[in-house]
Amino acid sequence: MLDATAFTLGSSRLSVLQIASSVVIAGIALWVGRILGETIQSQLKQNQRLTPSMSGLLGQVIKIGLMVIAVMVALNAVGVNFAAFAVLSGAIGVGIGFGLQSIFSNFVSGIIILFEKSVEVGDFIQLQSGTTGQVKEINIRATLVTTNDDVDILVPNEEFIKAQVINWTLRDARRRMKIGFGVAYGADKDIVRKAGLEAAAEVQWTDKSAGREPEVWLVEFGDSSLNFELVVWLLAEAVQRPGTVLAQYNWAIHTALQKYGIEIPFPQRDINIRQPAELTVKISEGRSKK
Repeated sequence: MLDATAFTLGSSRLSVLQIASSVVIAGIALWVGRILGETIQSQLKQNQRLTPSMSGLLGQVIKIGLMVIAVMVALNAVGVNFAAFAVLSGAIGVGIGFGLQSIFSNFVSGIIILFEKSVEVGDFIQLQSGTTGQVKEINIRATLVTTNDDVDILVPNEEFIKAQVINWTLRDARRRMKIGFGVAYGADKDIVRKAGLEAAAEVQWTDKSAGREPEVWLVEFGDSSLNFELVVWLLAEAVQRPGTVLAQYNWAIHTALQKYGIEIPFPQRDINIRQPAELTVKISEGRSKK
């Protein structure tokens, strides 16, 4: 009965029984392909020669490829003629050209990231939007970035190709940081420098190795203050917590300035009122009449 009921697709005749069998076998093939793909994916993750990002992305590509191949082999074994689906190829092509264009672009971008190794799992990055976080996963479509506030962000892979991305840990996680502060005019510059260096020594993230010692720079004569910068090199562990590190340096600088009695000024203006000559004459005339 089911075999007798059929319809024609292109030049091929497909029965209901054939379609039902194809669906069942395709489902089983998908399951088998997924299991094989996950097994290979787990083996790749244990390979020490592959980076976590490379093993993860390769595993996903292999998994999807095996699932597609398994379905095609299963349908072919049932007797499904793939030429019958040629009539759908035009519609699929249009879909790829328009609806799937972004997905394909993200997939290719993921492959580029994989081989360039410009971004890897564990890197601390800053997106063009200013968002910072650690790369947790690089997937086929998007990369998972977790911020210091434990917020998970899915970033399309093509953003790493088209936009500017800062990778703070690409070559060397150590970096230099400048913390600005101002003191009142009249403050002893040498004492200010001493206070700044003491503040740097109090913060655990300061790199004190040779050639990377902290410095205090006088950078500007402001309207109300002498503006300095405490320039420090940070240890690698500090790169992933910029907010915490800046807060600790600000705290230490304020404490050191208070210790030496150095005033932190507030904005102020001197206003001089000059009387016009006309006004002076009138006032003088008024006084003479009296």
